[in-house]
This record gives sequence, C-alpha cells and structure tokens, in this order.
Amino acid sequence: MNAIDLLADRARQLGAGGHFDARSMEPVPSPCISVCRMSPDRSHCEGCFRTLDEIRIWSRADASLRRGIWAQLLGRAGIPAAPQKAQETSP
Repeated sequence: MNAIDLLADRARQLGAGGHFDARSMEPVPSPCISVCRMSPDRSHCEGCFRTLDEIRIWSRADASLRRGIWAQLLGRAGIPAAPQKAQETSP
C-alpha cells in the first residue's frame, strides 16, 4: 500500500469516528503515517502531505486549525474530503 492509500484510509477512519466534525470534543489526530520524507522540492512531506509550517504548528494548533490542515493536505494528495460520521436524528 502506498502513502496516499495509507493516508486516505486514515482519513476515512477518522472521519467515520467523527474526528473531523466541528462539534466533536475529540482531539483531531495527526495525519502522520510514519513515512517522514520531504518531497524533492521540499514543498510537503511525502507521507502526510503537510508542509513544514503545518508540521511545525501542529502541536499547538486548535481543533479548527487541525481540521483545516487536514483539508489542505487531502487536497494536495488528491484525496476526496473525508466523509463525516452520520449524524443521529431525533424522530
């Protein structure tokens, strides 16, 4: 499995778990898949597709900023946005 497939799978799992929902109280997990290597042009990590600046600020970023970083890196990787967990509705 390549890095994009691993990242897409991680995004699907986290999305299904509700981690990308703005109302969630759960922390937004890191996109790191332990493939830590910068692209030849040094624009992003070849594993998680974050830029160096995004990697640097991750530990102090709030949930909203982390969700924004996820959206940006998924776009860079060409991965569709992670699906949100289905919301329960009252009858």
